[in-house]
Amino acid sequence: MATSTRPFQPFRNLNAKIASIPMVLTASVIFVGCTIWTIYYSFTKSKLLPKANFVGFDQYERLWSTRRWLVSIENLIIYGSLSLIFSLIIGFLLAALLDQKIRFEDTFRTILLYPFALSFIVTGLVWQWLLNPDFGIQGVVRDLGWESFSFDPLYNADIVIYGVLIAGLWQGTGLVMCLMLAGLRGIDEDIWKAAKVDGIPMWKTYLFIVIPMMRPVFITTIVIITSGIVRVYDLIVAQTGGGPGIASEVPAKYVYDYMFQSQNLGQGFAASTVMLLTVAIIVIPWAYLEFGGKRRA
Repeated sequence: MATSTRPFQPFRNLNAKIASIPMVLTASVIFVGCTIWTIYYSFTKSKLLPKANFVGFDQYERLWSTRRWLVSIENLIIYGSLSLIFSLIIGFLLAALLDQKIRFEDTFRTILLYPFALSFIVTGLVWQWLLNPDFGIQGVVRDLGWESFSFDPLYNADIVIYGVLIAGLWQGTGLVMCLMLAGLRGIDEDIWKAAKVDGIPMWKTYLFIVIPMMRPVFITTIVIITSGIVRVYDLIVAQTGGGPGIASEVPAKYVYDYMFQSQNLGQGFAASTVMLLTVAIIVIPWAYLEFGGKRRA
């Protein structure tokens, strides 16, 4: 009786591994190679062109002593945390409402998702107009008779980042809603029926049964939202230009301005390296706990 032998581990799925070689090489050269190149020149005094004129940690010391950088980090924390929280909450609530099989569901879903199809530049310009105190929301309300009404966050340095947050939520919440709705539609109908038979209130069903079952959907959504938060740039440029003053600066704009406007590559590379390390500190432990720390039964 012939016995089948298992192929040697490196030769399993050989065709798929051969097909993935171009992708692996591209990712290695572009991502890993460019990352090492950026970190290398962040320790130099490069200006207009990269030069191996090493200055140690001088660029990083200058970075963390610059008020503009500190303001950009503070804005990113405020914008990022609030954007993540409100996107998940609003997106899930909208998905839960649409999951009730309401009439014209396709129409509502299209309307809510439509802002995501727009670029951040368009979104920023639209909300710059809507939040203009002369002919935006404030102007319209005052024309209706409420002369004391005030709503001009983009012109107030203390709350300008919240005005940017409104535009970001308007654009991104629709995508979160669709992801959550897809997760809700994947819940077995028997679970809903059993909860109803047991007399469990609807909100408890969502909170203690449905949401834990949607953990993969929440993880995917969080990754998508976080990637957009870290690289937020064009929304700021279109809506505020970083103003008033430097009140709405973000790290990505800081990097761009120093690399291409101030012609200080060393400082731009140092800032981008700090951004990379911040993302790595967050992503690596999560990836280990999510994938590497689990043992298959």
